[in-house]
Amino acid sequence: MSNHTRTPPIPASGRVERLRWWIPARTSLFWMVMLALVLRLGWIFIAHTYKFRTSNNDFSFGWEMGRIGRSLASGQGFSSPFDESTGPTAWEPPIYPLLIAGIFKVFGIYSQTSAIVLLVINSLFSALNCIPIFLIAKRCFSEKVAVWSAWTWALLPSVMYWSTRWVWETSLATFLLTMIFWLTLTLPHKDGVRPWCELGTLWGAAALTNTTLLSFLPASGLWLWHQRSKGNKKSAAGLLAAAVVFAACVAPWLIRNEQTFGQFVFIRSNFGAELRMGNGPGAAGVWMEYLHPTQNVFQMRRYRQLGEIKYVAERKREAVAFIREDYDRFVRLNAKRFIYYWGGIPQSSERPVFGAVKNSLFLASSVLAIWGLGRALRKHRPGAWLFLWLMLSYPMVYYFVFPHPRYRHPIEPELGILILYLISEASWRRAKLQAQYSPGLDSLPGPVVPT
Repeated sequence: MSNHTRTPPIPASGRVERLRWWIPARTSLFWMVMLALVLRLGWIFIAHTYKFRTSNNDFSFGWEMGRIGRSLASGQGFSSPFDESTGPTAWEPPIYPLLIAGIFKVFGIYSQTSAIVLLVINSLFSALNCIPIFLIAKRCFSEKVAVWSAWTWALLPSVMYWSTRWVWETSLATFLLTMIFWLTLTLPHKDGVRPWCELGTLWGAAALTNTTLLSFLPASGLWLWHQRSKGNKKSAAGLLAAAVVFAACVAPWLIRNEQTFGQFVFIRSNFGAELRMGNGPGAAGVWMEYLHPTQNVFQMRRYRQLGEIKYVAERKREAVAFIREDYDRFVRLNAKRFIYYWGGIPQSSERPVFGAVKNSLFLASSVLAIWGLGRALRKHRPGAWLFLWLMLSYPMVYYFVFPHPRYRHPIEPELGILILYLISEASWRRAKLQAQYSPGLDSLPGPVVPT
């Protein structure tokens, strides 16, 4: 007989006890954020995404924002968004260039250490986004959808791309918009002035980070007013408080622009130039990159000679003249830009298969999100109309200028929630059908009792 004794199998109850730690962990916001952050940091160091191309004089390290950050860190003020020293600028909103400048001052201008720190900060904003995503999905749908949505944001590689590869405001802007969405959802049930002041502060930070986010402000404000009026709650004082706080946040920058350029400039100055890079001879619904001052010597010379404000005004006049020349053509271009925004922009012919797969997934996610939104509206889910106004208002400016995959990222959290809500509804319907057509033990025939 062997002296070794076999270890008895662990009973099912013991296995459940071992796995019980996962039950709270799967809904733990702490673990969601921590794992999301670890994955993003791991990708930064494994893929060496902090090593930016230097052959273009480090321009790919933050592009215009990196150039402004360099000017600030070297004592030249908020200026020179391109390669040359061109004086004061409002080409970009101030918050992210100021963040870059602070990192450059401490860790060196265009150094690898600065790149690592900035990508880590981006990754932190992206990871923290799990929190409002969870809260939004739980309030509007269910805890199951909330768990799925938050973990999907934490784990999905496509979500990590912008935070781990781009020194840009994308992750911060996405986090701010998701927080605004969450706070707007909760305000119909809150009293006091403080939540309104918080909302005004978030909107002020959003405006100074990515001014396009303001396109959602009117619709969200009207939705909030309507929801509170249905509950017989007054909103005038709160909206006034939010407006005052918002104005206090943006006023210093507006005053700076007025004093610097001698005229009113609302946060950033470059809309006319962007409009021209999407509308003009050769326009096909995408960004005409070759017209950008960093890519076009003639345009750089015009920018330097005219100054930023006059240059942008001239580019706007060119774009408007092109639009007025043929409104039907402009409508067709807008239709193309709508398709490219939701279905992906045309890919390079060098990698047609990869581009087709990428755009197919991009389009599929848009279709599923819109489908989920339609179901949420039919089911009268809380906040469904706020989702609708976000999807209608935020992308609007890109239909008139030009689309880019990065421009959809700030609303990806809400799109993801809608997709997973749709999937959860499909799972529920399938389970219901299985229960309906799979009889249980009670429906099985019993023994025949003789009479």
